[in-house]
Amino acid sequence: MVAAALTVGFAAAAQEPVRQVPESVAEVRLSFAPIVQRVAPAVVNVSASRVVERRVSPLFSDPFFQRFFGNLGPGGPGQQVQSSLGSGVIVDPAGLVVTNNHVIANADDVKVTLSDKREFETEVILKDERTDLAVLRLIEADPDLPYVDFANSDDLAVGDLVLAIGDPFGVGQTVTNGIVSALARTQIGISDYQFFIQTDAAINPGNSGGALIDMSGHLVGVPTAIYSRTGGSHGIGFAIPSNMVRVVAESARTGAHVRLPWVGAAFQEVTADIAEGLGMERPRGALVADVVADGPAARAGLQVGDLVTSIDGVDVDDPSSINYRVATKGIGGDATLGVIRNGREYVATLALEAAPETVPRDEMQIRGTSPLTGVTVANLSPALAEEIAFRGRPEGVVIVDVDATSPAARAGFARGDVVVDVNGIAIASTRELASAAAVRPPIWRLTIRRNGQILQSQFRGG
Repeated sequence: MVAAALTVGFAAAAQEPVRQVPESVAEVRLSFAPIVQRVAPAVVNVSASRVVERRVSPLFSDPFFQRFFGNLGPGGPGQQVQSSLGSGVIVDPAGLVVTNNHVIANADDVKVTLSDKREFETEVILKDERTDLAVLRLIEADPDLPYVDFANSDDLAVGDLVLAIGDPFGVGQTVTNGIVSALARTQIGISDYQFFIQTDAAINPGNSGGALIDMSGHLVGVPTAIYSRTGGSHGIGFAIPSNMVRVVAESARTGAHVRLPWVGAAFQEVTADIAEGLGMERPRGALVADVVADGPAARAGLQVGDLVTSIDGVDVDDPSSINYRVATKGIGGDATLGVIRNGREYVATLALEAAPETVPRDEMQIRGTSPLTGVTVANLSPALAEEIAFRGRPEGVVIVDVDATSPAARAGFARGDVVVDVNGIAIASTRELASAAAVRPPIWRLTIRRNGQILQSQFRGG
C-alpha cells in the first residue's frame, strides 16, 4: 500500500507544470485557499521528547527542601524532560510521515498531532543523518489518512510560486507563500547530500520537516533550515527536494537504513584557477580526485583528473551535485556520465549498485584507560563508508561513535576519524586497536586521519 501510494503520487506530478503571469486584477486576486484546504490536513505537528540527567544540588534531596520545592522531574531527582517541536507531512494514507532527522534525533518519545487535533503515538522506522530526513509511522491510525503526492522537484524553476506549511514557533499550523529563489544550493553545510531548494516563503523554527507545496498541491520539498541572524525568517529558507525525500520514504518500507548507489570515487570542486589551467571559460563539473579499485567508477573507466560535467544529460557543477543526482536515481540500472579527459569529451556508463561489505565490521567499544576510551569503532568498508558519509578510501578502523562523557570526547576524537596507529603500531582492525589500547604506557602517541589530513597527538599515560 505504501509503495503504490508513493509511486502513483510521483507519477501524477510528472506532467509539465503550467506557468502563467497574472494578466488582470482579477487574476491577481486569485486565492491559494483551494490548495491549502486540500493539502493542509496532511501536514502535522511533531513533538519529540527525551529524559536527560541534570546536575542537582544535594540540598534538593533533603526531605525538608522537597516540602517546598517538590519532585524535580518525572524520573525522580536529577532528571528532566527536554522537548522539541517541528513539523511533518503524511506521504501515504496508511500513516507514513516524513520529517527532519534533527527534529526527532535522540528522542525517547515522538508524538504527531494532526490539524484536526487528533494525536498519535509513533514508531520511528527510519532515521538518516546524511539527508537529515526521518520517517515515522502513526500507531493505530485510520487507513485512509490525508496525504500529499510527490512532485518531480527537477521540474521546478526559479520564480515558481510555492507554499510553506508547518508549525512555526509551536503557534499552530501556518501557511506562508513565496517563490523559488534558487535551485541546487550546495554550499549550505546542512547535510551530507547538499542540494537545496531556496525560497523566500517565510520559514521559521518549527517549520522544519513540514511541506513545501507547488501550485498543483504536490510536495516539492521539506523545509529544513533558514539563514538568520536573529532566529526568525529573513526570506532565505532551504528545503530538501522531493526527489530525495521520495528515495528516503521508499526506503522506509523495509524499515532499514537508506541504501544509496556507490560511486567508488572521490571528487574535487573546480576552482577558477583549475578551470583556467584546464582551458575552460568558467568553472564547471567536478574533478575525479580518487578512484577505488574495482568500484563502479573504475569499471566505468574513470581516471584521476577526469572532469565529470553531466549525469544523464543534466549539468553538474560540483561534487554535491554528483552525489545528489546519483542518490536520487536509486540502486539498479546505470547512469550516463559526460566526461572530459585531456580536452576530449566522451561518455561513461556508471553502474548504480550498493556499496559492498568487503570486511566484517566487528564493531566494539574501546574500554580501559587509553585516550580512546569511550569510542566505538568498526572496520571500514564501502558499505559502512556510505552509511556514515565517510569521504576517502574505505579502509582501516573508523570511529563511528564517541561517548560524550568519555576520555575520548575530552581528547577531541570524533565520528569519522580513522585510527592509523597507536604508539607506532599500525592499526588494521578493531581487534588490533583493542589490543593496542589495553596497555598502559607512560606516553600515548596516536595518529589519526581526519578529512584526508594526518593528525598526530600525544597524551600522558598512567
